[in-house]
Amino acid sequence: MVTLYGIKNCDTVRKALKAFESAGSPVSFVDVRADGLSSDTVAGWLKHVSAEVLLNRRGTTWRQMNEAEQAAALEDPAAAIAATPTLFKRPVITDGEKVTVGWKAPEQGQWLG
Repeated sequence: MVTLYGIKNCDTVRKALKAFESAGSPVSFVDVRADGLSSDTVAGWLKHVSAEVLLNRRGTTWRQMNEAEQAAALEDPAAAIAATPTLFKRPVITDGEKVTVGWKAPEQGQWLG
């Protein structure tokens, strides 16, 4: 089963969910703001993608952090993202074997063919 992690009011997440629905591909959605996120889950993602790819360093959450918080996030991204789920680029999509971040043409091709 494919699982999509994101927040429900994110435009990119909504586009990805709609594309899966239109393609008839089943997908489970986890709203990380409402459901939370464990550091073990994030650590699993980090086995497939780098922290540089996963951390959203251009977003509001990152910009509102002070330098010490940013340094801590870079030191332990799994704990930082679990504590502040809006800190990762969205959506993260996984089937347990592969993990992608974002919803551009390469990711769309990987999941929808």
